[in-house]
Amino acid sequence: MKYLAIFSASLLALSLTACDKPAVVTPAVVTVPTPVPGPAGPTGATGSTGSTGATGSTGVTGTTGSTGYTGATGATGATGDTGAEGQRGKTGGDTVVVVPPAR
Repeated sequence: MKYLAIFSASLLALSLTACDKPAVVTPAVVTVPTPVPGPAGPTGATGSTGSTGATGSTGVTGTTGSTGYTGATGATGATGDTGAEGQRGKTGGDTVVVVPPAR
């Protein structure tokens, strides 16, 4: 039994190392003949010219707005009242002069 385990392990190790070797592939060289071009064909006919597009119409001009009315002139204000006259000063009367006594 002891030898059977060692034999199985060595057989497994040998089988795994066999998988690591790359395969040798020899490349094959294939020669493809180059085609020879034939003579050029005749030139084709020129195509027709396209038609010119139509011109668009111009839009209608809008109407001008009417002029506004002029405002009315305001009324003249009333004249203010004349101020009252002041009273006249008193005239005449006795004048009293106070003279201090001499020292």
